[in-house]
Amino acid sequence: MKVEFWRSAEEYAASRQIEELVHREFPAFASEFTDPVGRRRFLQLMGASLALAGAGACTRQPDEKIVPYVRQPEEIIPGRPLYFATAIAEGGVAMPVLVESHMGRPTKIEGNPEHPASLGATDPQTQAAILSLYDPDRLQTITYRGDVRPWGAFLGAIQLAMTAQRSKQGAGLRILTGTITSPTLADQLETLRKELPNATWHSWEPVARLVPGDDFTYNFDRADVVLAIGSDFLGCGPGHVRYARDFASRRRAALSHGGTRLYVVESCPTITGSKADHRLPLKPSDIVQFAQAATGGAGLKTGPSTQDFLNAALSDLRAHRGRSIVIAGDTQPSEVHALVRQLNETLGNIGSTVVPIPSIEPRSIDHVASIRDLTAAMAAGQVDMLIVVGGNPVFDAPADLNFADALKKVGLSVHLSSTEDETSELCHWNVPLSHALESWSDARSYDGTVSIVQPLIAPLYGSRTAHEVLAALSSRPERTSYEIVREYWLKTRGLDEKQWRRALHDGFIAGSAETRGAQAPPRPQAPPGPEAPPRPEAPGTARGPNPEARGPIEIQFRPDPTIGDGRFANNGWLQELPKPLTKLTWDAAAYISPATAERMGVADGDIVELRANGRRIHMPVLSVPGHAADSVTVHFGYGRRRAGRVGTGVGFNAYPLRTSDAPWTTRGEIVKTGQRYSLATTQNHFLMENRNVVRVATVEQYKQEPEIIKHMGHTPPKTLTLYPQFEYTGNQWGMAIDLDACTGCSACVVACQAENNVPVVGKSQVMVNREMHWLRVDTYYRGEPDNPEVYHQPVPCMHCETAPCEPVCPVAATAHSAEGLNDMVYNRCVGTRYCSNNCPYKVRRFNFLLYQDFTTPSLQGMRNPDVTVRSRGVMEKCTYCVQRINEGRIAAKREERDIRDGEIKTACQQACPADAIVFGNLSDPKSRVVKLKAEQRNYGLLEDLNTRPRTTYLAALRNPNPALAGEQAEAPVRHED
Repeated sequence: MKVEFWRSAEEYAASRQIEELVHREFPAFASEFTDPVGRRRFLQLMGASLALAGAGACTRQPDEKIVPYVRQPEEIIPGRPLYFATAIAEGGVAMPVLVESHMGRPTKIEGNPEHPASLGATDPQTQAAILSLYDPDRLQTITYRGDVRPWGAFLGAIQLAMTAQRSKQGAGLRILTGTITSPTLADQLETLRKELPNATWHSWEPVARLVPGDDFTYNFDRADVVLAIGSDFLGCGPGHVRYARDFASRRRAALSHGGTRLYVVESCPTITGSKADHRLPLKPSDIVQFAQAATGGAGLKTGPSTQDFLNAALSDLRAHRGRSIVIAGDTQPSEVHALVRQLNETLGNIGSTVVPIPSIEPRSIDHVASIRDLTAAMAAGQVDMLIVVGGNPVFDAPADLNFADALKKVGLSVHLSSTEDETSELCHWNVPLSHALESWSDARSYDGTVSIVQPLIAPLYGSRTAHEVLAALSSRPERTSYEIVREYWLKTRGLDEKQWRRALHDGFIAGSAETRGAQAPPRPQAPPGPEAPPRPEAPGTARGPNPEARGPIEIQFRPDPTIGDGRFANNGWLQELPKPLTKLTWDAAAYISPATAERMGVADGDIVELRANGRRIHMPVLSVPGHAADSVTVHFGYGRRRAGRVGTGVGFNAYPLRTSDAPWTTRGEIVKTGQRYSLATTQNHFLMENRNVVRVATVEQYKQEPEIIKHMGHTPPKTLTLYPQFEYTGNQWGMAIDLDACTGCSACVVACQAENNVPVVGKSQVMVNREMHWLRVDTYYRGEPDNPEVYHQPVPCMHCETAPCEPVCPVAATAHSAEGLNDMVYNRCVGTRYCSNNCPYKVRRFNFLLYQDFTTPSLQGMRNPDVTVRSRGVMEKCTYCVQRINEGRIAAKREERDIRDGEIKTACQQACPADAIVFGNLSDPKSRVVKLKAEQRNYGLLEDLNTRPRTTYLAALRNPNPALAGEQAEAPVRHED
């Protein structure tokens, strides 16, 4: 029998294989080694060891040296961290952060609650930046043609080359950067261009949008209706962290008057699409046609359902003039952006919910045209000297440009990079790039606010910043980054000393978003016609072993959701982070619809050949519910040849298919090869016996019958238990998670990993269900696979009041605390795994092997000293960040007061962009968590088992348009958990 909610195609079909999987405590081959003795006989023989279990764990951690301060800084108190405001720029755009530092070691990154771009939240990539800082594979020395050189030798070589360039006013000098929003760095580049007017500054960002200079900010906290056309504004892009917070807050506030409504048109399912009240999957060319029809253009050719969707969305938008938003994704062509702006103007949204702002970049530039011009100049022998400031263009530049071959013709090439990558291999000089937490700099956030980047630690290696490398080209080559940044803001921009220190304290310069002027960006012009047809396939191309199993298809390119354009390939946290919706780890795959997979006769893991523009790549397929038919989505960033010990050789490279004239979408063929490849996906891990654990209703149903959520389950009386009732006299902790707000972004997962020293296990271990994440985000579908509803459910430890794991532990390693926590005592645990078997929520993780790296020196400085670093043989799980609870308790006791509500935040709560997770004291009737648990939407997971979980959920609500009610407004099923 099919269940209402399902997590995979196998579960949807209720196959026998999935039933076997969920009824098995541990998967096949879960035992690493053959055990001829057996568990029962082993316990008999090791009785003495069990008796001594409290004295030590299964393995002994290696000795570590402790080196005390010779002269301890006055501001440092051992055991108490310090916090510094700074920013981390990815793709040039600043993410403002607060960084926790333990005695000079940065260990945890949080969002800056005072900054408008963050409000205290972050995303997975920002959370994982701490691991990149301590990455042992970082470039550590300056090299020239592979030989180590000092900084002085580099300065001498550069100054000699610049002497020749000054004689011809920089005619042979080219500088290649990514997206630059740093006012100081932009000033350095412009000053250099004035001194050398014939020099050229080029820009290349693999994820640069197609419409340069057309900047807007969106007030989702004021919008009642949103239409997203190819836009994942909740999941990626410069402002997605703030947009997720605003969108979620508007949905909460709007419940009293009917709720907000989100329409999404997209090809590949995204985080934004998963939150849609109505979602329309269309292949890329049909999205352009949809935008044309929305502004009164040609009629739609994709069927009546698409027309009904368009009519309903337009009617809803017109009914909410000035309180609606139409937003196009950065990957959409300029024609779509022009049409979307026209719609917003017609609806009266410009200046209200859609605010034009000057570009956060100091200049408006077409990145594709810029990299094309640079490559042509290099190939023609016109470049004497090339400075590559960050980036990896040999790997990620458009394939048709042949950037690598052109680079070999440059007289002198310099690469500033954090790792020795594909571009480093072909450059003469390689200079280590300082991490953001080692640097002085500045950068603008999505709204234009300038953040001051300040270091928390001296450079771990002999690294340099972009400011110092550009200073090497000037007549003042010895200036430090601090001197350069400070001089710019105090002398060029006129800040006084008090304002400068305030900016360092706050992490940003107040009012800096308005100092660029208030003019609106120029309106983009739509191109005269549709996208150019693809170039013919190269003659003589082989058709592959299965010519009958191929077909024309539209291919769209996207950066990988976790490792981005490839810059995070060596970050194990992001490699192992399950991708939103698919839960794929350690790989890229070609996403196709279930209907396309059935038509082609391919299954997940089948390798196909994708052909376009005379080029071809191989990649395994993955069927994704809700993907548009007759199209395929490939994510670039994998297939690195030189990315360190973690990222080298992982996955399949999609860049060879991406060309400068079709950077985001092209037409091609997909061919079945008959080969197979193993994919590691966690989608079917830790299933809860096919129970319907997600509760959903429509806004209208909830308003008419507020108790409808309660009726979907059964809560036994508290007295129906063999456990003795525990009387709490002090604090008791609990958590509420709002499923209506959760976007499934997984920032909470990486935050938990960073806070609690959770190790990475690798692809092979993930494939046998051994991932160690203490917090997972389950994705559930409802409806038919071609376009189902999607729901996300974060699942930490429930900290049950009557916890099934506690009575079965033979050594009392899992115990109930006086404040209601389910504690783990690591040095008692002997690894029987009885507690995991007895946990219906499957939230406990067994440390099978020695996953922690105790030998790499740089990684030792990364770990949180307040959390035990576990070795093999023990059970691990969420602790509600008990170390943070203890820190808050000590602070309150020192000040002789009670713990304030909101003073203690778990790592997952603090990172969440949507503010979906709330933690607090259940003994405080005024606490926010108590108020949320009192709502009618609140329910416990599997509450019919009478475990009485302290982590509860607020049911998801959808707000379907009555004109489209037949699609997604079915009455919720009342059922027992």
